[in-house]
Amino acid sequence: MGNYRKLWIGLAVLLVSSFAVLLWAGGEIFRAATPVPEQVVSEDGEVVYTRADIERGRQVWQSIGGMQLGSIWGHGGYVAPDWSADWLHREAVAVLDLWARAEGGTGWAELPAAGRAALQGRLQEMMRRNTYDPETGTVTLPRDRVQAIAGVAAHYESLFGSDPATAGLREAYAMKEDTVHDAGYRRALTAFFWWTAWAATTERPADAEAALAEAGVVPQRVTYTNNWPSEPLVGNRPAAPLWAWSAFSVLFLIAGIALLGWHHAVSHDREERGHAIPSQDPFSAARITPSMRAVAKYFWLVLALFLVQILLGAITAHYQVEGQDAYGFALSEILPYSLSRTWHTQLSVLWIAVAWLGTGLYIAPLLSGHEPKFQRFGVNFLFVSLIVIVVGSFAGQWFAVMQKLGLEHNFWFGHQGWEYADMGRFWQWCLFVGLLLWVALVGRALWPVLRSRENETRHIVGLLFLSTTAIGLFFASALMWGEHTHISEVEYWRWWLVHLWVEGFFEVFATAVMALIFTRLGLLKTSTATVAVLFATIIFMAGGVLGTLHHLYFVGTPTAVVALGASFSALEVVPLAYIGFEAYQTWKHGKATPWMARYRWPVMFFIAVSFWNLVGAGLFGFLINPPLSLYYMQGLNLTPLHGHTALFGVYGMLGIALVLFCLRGLRGQMAWDTGALKVSFWCLNIGLARMAALTLLPLGTMQLLAAIEHGYAYARSAEFMQQPVVDLLVWMRVPGDTIISVGALALAWFVLRLWVAPRREVLPAAAGTEQA
Repeated sequence: MGNYRKLWIGLAVLLVSSFAVLLWAGGEIFRAATPVPEQVVSEDGEVVYTRADIERGRQVWQSIGGMQLGSIWGHGGYVAPDWSADWLHREAVAVLDLWARAEGGTGWAELPAAGRAALQGRLQEMMRRNTYDPETGTVTLPRDRVQAIAGVAAHYESLFGSDPATAGLREAYAMKEDTVHDAGYRRALTAFFWWTAWAATTERPADAEAALAEAGVVPQRVTYTNNWPSEPLVGNRPAAPLWAWSAFSVLFLIAGIALLGWHHAVSHDREERGHAIPSQDPFSAARITPSMRAVAKYFWLVLALFLVQILLGAITAHYQVEGQDAYGFALSEILPYSLSRTWHTQLSVLWIAVAWLGTGLYIAPLLSGHEPKFQRFGVNFLFVSLIVIVVGSFAGQWFAVMQKLGLEHNFWFGHQGWEYADMGRFWQWCLFVGLLLWVALVGRALWPVLRSRENETRHIVGLLFLSTTAIGLFFASALMWGEHTHISEVEYWRWWLVHLWVEGFFEVFATAVMALIFTRLGLLKTSTATVAVLFATIIFMAGGVLGTLHHLYFVGTPTAVVALGASFSALEVVPLAYIGFEAYQTWKHGKATPWMARYRWPVMFFIAVSFWNLVGAGLFGFLINPPLSLYYMQGLNLTPLHGHTALFGVYGMLGIALVLFCLRGLRGQMAWDTGALKVSFWCLNIGLARMAALTLLPLGTMQLLAAIEHGYAYARSAEFMQQPVVDLLVWMRVPGDTIISVGALALAWFVLRLWVAPRREVLPAAAGTEQA
């Protein structure tokens, strides 16, 4: 008991201190955020843009899909350009060409090297100089720059309309014709894009540097986005802190692995010996309550969402080849790329989340043996609510992207434009209330265990309930921003949702659920499992909370935040270095007794989780996490390489494993079609590996080399992305996507047969076993 108390105290101290630092970092981010000027004027007083233009342009950008159509400051989609980098490059080239023609040349690129260098130096001095006056809220620009802005704005107004002159680019960017119907809205959109590019090339003022110096941080002459993106023309290159903290992150990683290795070496033999394993499956005699039976429909919904998500993924990937069509059909007029990608990314979270919600509702009465009054009604009500939320939010997003909703209703009922937080605010509130209902349903079923001092598993159950509560409450981070909240602040809270909610507390929930499953099966001693789960939670959260900051290097954050993010994101990878031990222990559990053959395929999916944790979250995660790496890789195809292999490989496989464990209880007396499960397991894993190895990794590497050599804008440009070799790499996704689809269909067929054409399993009377 004393050992448990120390672990609980350690976890509490860790969480309190980590969140205190995370909140402090948020304050620093808000303080250092890029100012939004009241007006942008030329040197002779002509108004170029106003704050109202910039804010209205952001509303327009959000309504057409926002981060799902290209990206801003590196966050978003990958087919269209990063609009910040693209505008910055186009404006720089326009100014250089203007000056070259003024000197009698035909263009900057045709000048001799000395002439190009002279104009480039002049350009850097002009564009990096901060002319924002905080007293009046005015940015003053030279006449030449204003002229260049007008030319770039005309290009964007043409691109987001239906001008035949830019039809080729619209196809390359997978943009539907007339993406923004209203000419005034297109004009406002250019104001927003200009502001994001201005932040990326304008150096922070001296007073901000003085504040950093007072905090003990060496001031650097960097832009509001820490010199991101890489753009040689304006002198954007990695600042010194990015190099330094990237090196330190490697040191922290090595030190963390060494410390964890030492701990494992001195503690791995302390497990209690002589643990007796039950002769029969303890779950086989479990009472299935009405609410537990009602959970089955959650797993049917999981499969439906999973299949639709795969279909939308294939459509989204195909847009990169044909742009606006699907095998000749003008699909973009009905289902534009930004919408297919929105639904694909949202469904990836939704089907996994529903799998875990269903697991919580199933396992709570299973652990306690308690069926609260009206529990089944609550389970059914929550199920209907989830369907209404999905259908309602998706319908609102369609109306928004098709420009049929209107800007005044978009934020609440349409498309917010933030990747993974796209649904309108009304639907977010509905989902938040639904999650609180889920917390209440799980908590009331677990209550007998939580209040019992005699129950050995109450510590693990307590951790399970705390993670359940955190999952419900931390979704509130999606409600922390408003329609006009500064982007840097939105990004701060959005990554609380994406990183802490999905990657943090769901991870703790899954760890506790797995421990409870194996203890209830009698494969682990409760005392051993309790210590292991609490220790694993401490190790994971040590890097996980402050590791959130590695997503925020280039959204207007000060250097101190970069340092924290680099250090603690490295620690996130530390426990994954020993993931092989977890896989081996899981494999041992699967072989511990003959009746564990019943759980062979759930165990196999658990082992797959360990593999993808190492590869997707570990190797590919650390590939992009250090500041210097992410400076060049953010928004390139190495980012979805990590995203796909971590989200689907880890959380998706874990969701499937949990579903199969629950189904073993719900339909445990029915014969399992293990052939379908075998096909599903290998197809899902092989398909994911093919997608990663044959498309995302080589394409991302090509883009990385292009970004280092020529600048970020080129690596995301139509010129680069429309090369034949890129088309070939995208087409090479087809076999992997097809294999994944076969795996998903096999899983759906397996579940369907459990209800539509079930066969009762014949058990050997003596051994009490069942064939896998």
